[in-house]
Amino acid sequence: MKESVQTAIDKIRPMLQRDGGDVELVSVEEGVVKVRLQGACKGCPMSQMTLKNGIEKFIKQEVPEIDRVESVD
Repeated sequence: MKESVQTAIDKIRPMLQRDGGDVELVSVEEGVVKVRLQGACKGCPMSQMTLKNGIEKFIKQEVPEIDRVESVD
């Protein structure tokens, strides 16, 4: 499952990089994906919206077994 999540992240990464941000996969455990926001995404006031409405939504479409995506430092 981790490989499928990484593939999904690799597909969404260019959109984040265009705005100066990035995302790194930290872990996948029991349907919970943990990611680290980087660059402009780190500390951005809109980062939680990007995480939930962008990254999480896309990963759940690509890998339906995922329940949620969380950001870690």
